[in-house]
Amino acid sequence: MVALIKAAGLETSLAVAGLAVIAVHVLDDRFLQPQPGTSAGDHLVSGLVPAAVLLAVAAFYPRLRPGLRASLAIVLGLFGVVIGIEAVYYLDAGRFSGDDYTGLVAIAAGLFLIGVGAVTLWRSRRVDGSLPRRWVRRTLLAVLAFVAMYLLVFPFLISYALTHSARAFVPTDRVGAPHENVSFRTADGLRLRGWYVPSKNGAAVISFPGRKGTQDPARILARHGYGVLLFDRRGEGESEGDPNGWGWEGHRDVAAAVRFLQGRPDVEEDRIGGIGLSVGGEMMLESAARTPGLKAVVSEGAGERSVRENLDMTGGGKWLQIPSAAALTAGTALFSDNPPPASLKDLVGRIAPTPVFFVYGEHGQPGERNLNPTYYRSAGEPKEIWEVPGSGHVGGIDARPIEYERRVIGFFDDALLGT
Repeated sequence: MVALIKAAGLETSLAVAGLAVIAVHVLDDRFLQPQPGTSAGDHLVSGLVPAAVLLAVAAFYPRLRPGLRASLAIVLGLFGVVIGIEAVYYLDAGRFSGDDYTGLVAIAAGLFLIGVGAVTLWRSRRVDGSLPRRWVRRTLLAVLAFVAMYLLVFPFLISYALTHSARAFVPTDRVGAPHENVSFRTADGLRLRGWYVPSKNGAAVISFPGRKGTQDPARILARHGYGVLLFDRRGEGESEGDPNGWGWEGHRDVAAAVRFLQGRPDVEEDRIGGIGLSVGGEMMLESAARTPGLKAVVSEGAGERSVRENLDMTGGGKWLQIPSAAALTAGTALFSDNPPPASLKDLVGRIAPTPVFFVYGEHGQPGERNLNPTYYRSAGEPKEIWEVPGSGHVGGIDARPIEYERRVIGFFDDALLGT
């Protein structure tokens, strides 16, 4: 009995220490060393809620039943590992700094907590009843735990990485046209940086998001005389702000880009368009609904960005995705300090009379194949849609290069140049 009491006391001390270390990293990341362009006040929810949960579990840990203690130690240990992945990513990218030091310590604390939880589970296992009954019970509990982790816990934890890690470098320049290094500010005060190819025909197009995959359509547009703006979205590359893999709040970046182009002497104010790829397509659709300065929009590969779009999908299979989508959405809302954006199905109905062109791949992601016809039906005229034969996700320019160029340039020529 004395040995069990000593073991429980050691377990509690180790678990509480691990939880405290993870809480320190959360506070360091959100309040002491936030991302450039942001402040502690921008992270009240994403900082206080996780820290409060960690400290509350630490405070009540000794009073909990062994099975619950072990489960919490394992889940919160996984959380510690996930929140430290950001540090590993930036270390590999050569951008290691600030809160990344406590991030690496959080990984170690998380792994330690997982070990503590596993040992506690083993020591507290039930040994009453027959051996077959014990194994049946343990098997059922293991299956339930796996399902819960797969459907709810892992998607929730993944949302942390999606709201804390983004491309940390400026990609190699393959635009194929002379361009300027430019910067501009969003309405919420973030400095965004990118490249601008001056216009030769009085029109300009935003190629979004980022400066990597968007260079392919940018080369085509520049070749046809269009001005092209490529820039790092918030939290990515050289731009300030917190990243968000789902593009929530990205419409603010597009609105700032439109204002920048409206101030260019080589661009006529009513000849500004946008082309968005994947999450950029989703942000471009929302921006077209919110920003009157956009006069034409091409969206390629848009799909789902929160549980709202999952609910708009057709087919009974969507209900199997709802639990994970809801957990991912809840986590993204918590760790980004932002509520989920409105459903794209509702937003596209507000784009008209701005022309919109929906593009998606025949072999693209399930969400884009399911939702683009829905978006098209919900949009007003003028509108176009093209399922690219043989294309994967945002692969239209590779699968059908000649037709892609003809369709996209023809769309912008009609909408922006009136030809």
